[in-house]
Amino acid sequence: MIAEYVIVWEFRVKQEKLDEFVEKYGPEGNWARFFRGSKGYIRTELVRDVSDHLRFLTLDVWKTEEEFSEFRERNLAEYKRLDREFEGLTERETRLGAFWFSKG
Repeated sequence: MIAEYVIVWEFRVKQEKLDEFVEKYGPEGNWARFFRGSKGYIRTELVRDVSDHLRFLTLDVWKTEEEFSEFRERNLAEYKRLDREFEGLTERETRLGAFWFSKG
């Protein structure tokens, strides 16, 4: 069985910032490009709630928890900078947790 480490965030997006949020947080956005600097990063998924169009989840998929932690630690200044830069796009941001996604 193969498992991947997935970090899940929930966002409540400001209506007037919707397009910009999707651009920055999507699979080709700033966060995904930043994460691609790590060999342990696999992909980012952005999913939108079907009944609440301002509610989104991001799923950042990594090979292991250790690879994510090491990347974040090595790049903490840039991680915090991006977080501050984009905080105005949302009303609320909640880390829902980290999960193992099992395949096979």
